[in-house]
Amino acid sequence: MQYTVLLVYIVLLLVGGLIGYFKGKSAVSLVMSAIFAAALIVCAVPGVLAESFSKNVANVLMAALLVVFGIRWAKTKKFMPAGLMLVLTVVALALRNINF
Repeated sequence: MQYTVLLVYIVLLLVGGLIGYFKGKSAVSLVMSAIFAAALIVCAVPGVLAESFSKNVANVLMAALLVVFGIRWAKTKKFMPAGLMLVLTVVALALRNINF
């Protein structure tokens, strides 16, 4: 379940970066989403890192994204796209860390 949630989040992160690039001409959105997605992919692939270390690194990266999205949302006061990504990040973090 953890890996599935993380993979879905990675796809949404990349899609968000692409939308930011094509709609807002923001190369920074594209580059940063790609960098964070690449780091999260390393965490998502079983066997690359130790499982507990991988989970912790992914949580730290997602927490950093929470801060970034929160700052962007506070600056723009618009829900799209930073507010949506903030909500998705909270949901992904919660689903990854709740034991079913």
